Amino acid sequence: MKNKIYLLPLGKVEEDVLAFLVQRLEKTFDFPVEMLERRKIPEEAFNLSRNQYYSSLILKKMKSTLKLKKEEKVLAVVDVDLYVPELNFVFGEAELGGQLAVISLSRLRQSFYGLKENRELFLERAIKEAVHELGHTFGLGHCPDPKCVMHFSNSLLDTDKKSASFCHHCQQKLKERIKK
Repeated sequence: MKNKIYLLPLGKVEEDVLAFLVQRLEKTFDFPVEMLERRKIPEEAFNLSRNQYYSSLILKKMKSTLKLKKEEKVLAVVDVDLYVPELNFVFGEAELGGQLAVISLSRLRQSFYGLKENRELFLERAIKEAVHELGHTFGLGHCPDPKCVMHFSNSLLDTDKKSASFCHHCQQKLKERIKK
């Protein structure tokens, strides 16, 4: 059984951001990360009244079109604003203990808030969200440790405060789940 993560760009996503994510995710999870061929964002996920994409619908569409082995995970990366009905927005969403996750880059950019762009900060936020959502696919829930990557981010400030790494407790859980 060989664990593998696939990165799936949906719509326009910068190649250098994807390359950065591949490199950092391989280091974090210690198994191969491969790029899948770019696809369109499912049109039916767009909500005109909100001007956002419904992340759960994106995951549902992925589930119906991707054929995966049990030990494979897919992280879709979009550069559009995502939401779930209960919240104004989400940075990402994942199937808890499943195989699929999606992250959005749009709200991770300083320019989204009318601020001067900071590439390093943007990339650091992107890897935190990627690791966080993939952590959920391995069955990890939210962690009470505000420095742990699995801590819930209710705002960008929360994302900036936490690290891109798992706390000791979450790291142990992850190791157990990867062995299974």
